[in-house]
Amino acid sequence: MLLLSCGLIACNNTPTANYQIVPLPQEITVAEGSGFTLDETTVIAYQGDEEMKRNATFLAEYIKEKVELDLPVTDQPAGKAITLSVSNSGDNPEGYHLTVNTDGVTIAGASPAGVFYGIQTLRKALPVTKGKAKLPAVEINDYPRFSYRGAHLDVSRHFFTVDSIKRFIDILALHNINRFHWHLTDDQGWRFEMKKYPKLSAIAAERDETVIGRNSGEYDGQHYGPFQYTQDDCREIVAYAAERHITVIPEIDLPGHMQAALAAYPEYGCTGGPYEVWKMWGVSENVLCAGNDATLQFIEDVLTEIVEVFPSEYIHVGGDECPKTEWEKCPKCQARIKALGLKDDDKHSAEMYLQSFVISHAEKFLNSKGRKIIGWDEILEGELAPTATVHSWRGISGGLEAAKKGHNCIMSPNTYMYFDYYQTKHTDDEPLAIGGYVPVETVYNYEPMHPSLTPEQQKHIIGVQANLWTEYIHTFTHVEYMELPRMAALCEVQWCKPENKDYENFKQRVIPLVELYDIKGYNYAKHIFDVNATFTADTIGNCVIAELCTIDGRPIYYTTDGSEPTEASPIYEKPIRIKANCILKAKGIGKRGATRLFSENITFNKATAKPVTLLQPTHRSYGYAGAPTLTDGLKGNHNYRTGRWLGFAGNDFEAVIDLQKPEAVSQVSLSTCVEKGDWVFDARGLIVSVSEDGEQYVEVFREEYPAMTEKNPNQIYHHEMNFTAIKARYVKVKALVEHSMPDWHGAKGYGAFLFVDEIAVN
Repeated sequence: MLLLSCGLIACNNTPTANYQIVPLPQEITVAEGSGFTLDETTVIAYQGDEEMKRNATFLAEYIKEKVELDLPVTDQPAGKAITLSVSNSGDNPEGYHLTVNTDGVTIAGASPAGVFYGIQTLRKALPVTKGKAKLPAVEINDYPRFSYRGAHLDVSRHFFTVDSIKRFIDILALHNINRFHWHLTDDQGWRFEMKKYPKLSAIAAERDETVIGRNSGEYDGQHYGPFQYTQDDCREIVAYAAERHITVIPEIDLPGHMQAALAAYPEYGCTGGPYEVWKMWGVSENVLCAGNDATLQFIEDVLTEIVEVFPSEYIHVGGDECPKTEWEKCPKCQARIKALGLKDDDKHSAEMYLQSFVISHAEKFLNSKGRKIIGWDEILEGELAPTATVHSWRGISGGLEAAKKGHNCIMSPNTYMYFDYYQTKHTDDEPLAIGGYVPVETVYNYEPMHPSLTPEQQKHIIGVQANLWTEYIHTFTHVEYMELPRMAALCEVQWCKPENKDYENFKQRVIPLVELYDIKGYNYAKHIFDVNATFTADTIGNCVIAELCTIDGRPIYYTTDGSEPTEASPIYEKPIRIKANCILKAKGIGKRGATRLFSENITFNKATAKPVTLLQPTHRSYGYAGAPTLTDGLKGNHNYRTGRWLGFAGNDFEAVIDLQKPEAVSQVSLSTCVEKGDWVFDARGLIVSVSEDGEQYVEVFREEYPAMTEKNPNQIYHHEMNFTAIKARYVKVKALVEHSMPDWHGAKGYGAFLFVDEIAVN
């Protein structure tokens, strides 16, 4: 692939197209000649049927919004034209070939969808200007890496209008995404009109009130709903998406996440109710009764109306987070288990196999209608339905297992592809999110093809999808904020070959894409344009080194006294060496205006920027930058996934700090981050030992703590360990992990995680 270096250079003062777009085409080759000038004499000529005419109309709309030219569309050959056609050449049905020369522009796609993606490339390459644009001569050969390129939106927790859903589809089209996964039902609301079950509209589509925050126990007192899409609404959205070559895949989540449906039809639950549409978040134990034949008929009836409205090959049946507690007590479910001969084994319980029975029943019914199922990776718990596609969300293991068994898989690991997670470490000024930390760079760096898979097994990884759950997302502008520009990173994972990906290059290509976001009025997050800071503990110079940059090269002004930087402040030219307490603030200021203020508090003690060694390993997912994190002068916030905290599970935390010379010490402190719902607990005990030679240690502090109770708040716990002053060079700190969570916890008996940050010695 030859990258163009002249994309932003104006020719004869005419703004020039830049083919360095998102997603980056597979092959870009500079061609000879002066290129083509797009102006008011240009015509858009298409060859083909109404579908191709629609493609041409889209292109005319895109050119008008960026170049302010109102170009005519014709099905007749034209001289000075952008010509759209379908060519049967190429193996990929969504591929296209785009050529620019002095005679005009041609986009030849392997299908109308391929033509549409070529149109998106031209759209994004055009400059924002008025009346005229220069297109350098080029040949682009392009096609997607994955056939399934998805984005998911939950409308159960919070509902969005038909117009908002169409706007979401437009955003998908801009990013070459071809699957819209529409999560229509859950415990908190049923959003699909059912003709046979009208109470789903009358009762299940609304809730009395909604919990405030993260299951705080307090409620807003505001009735929510009724909100529902009619079947005609759904057909309208399906047609709108199809015009943009996007398939809508509906999800009816079963047999769990059904409390809203049970509120309307309690006879399909194990207890018979009464139930209410759930007002809080999480996983309800009230699920469909798998032992009731009428429940199976209910599932068939729902899926019948779904397939009448949605023409997609695949129907998503959920299958996730289905507690078995009611099934274990339900006489009908236990009778079904006995009748089917289901038994516990070393892999799964009989109730897990019962869930497999329900999923297989839904699969066979959909197969009889000519459809297939997709299910979340919990459908692997039991006998996997024969034609099912597995949607891997709990990390990557479910997808790898499915691919190795010969099943198709869509990769949506929560650690890379959950867009309801925070996208910045500095969450205090962010709208409330569920937690986690998935910045643009993390999304971009995801590689779906795991090296443990053989080439044949890799063929079963058919696509990648990002998911947006909306417990904490009340408005569609917030949806846009959580999606953009992370969706730009997502689409490169979905479209580009891994060897063509480069994050630094991507950041530059995002800049013109954001100009298009501005034209469309999208509410995108601006974190990647902020000042980016990297801190390193220099254990030789005993200082913290701060390196600052902006992706668009805006000059950075900074202060270290806590005052707000202006253009009169020092300009950043080289790494800043910090040797004492300070508040570092920085701001990029340039032609594009000012970035948001960056601020970081760096605190020093005897351990800061001193060597530290871990004596017990971190958990494989939470090691981040390793031991130096503990003495880098930076404190973690309430989000334990930002990289500021080190996580431990299955073993205790134990570390040694080398003060590099004998020092009088009388206090050691550290902090822990607690999020009990995520299995993250406080320490059960702390021990401090000191040594002069690093070999013989003397214990100077020991304290044990009781197990956490349900009432202990989720927060940062600061632990200070005071003892009689003693001279030592080496300080060993040990924090005991909770090895068995108490009975009140949903994961009682399992070991907890312990997250530790910033050891201070004084």
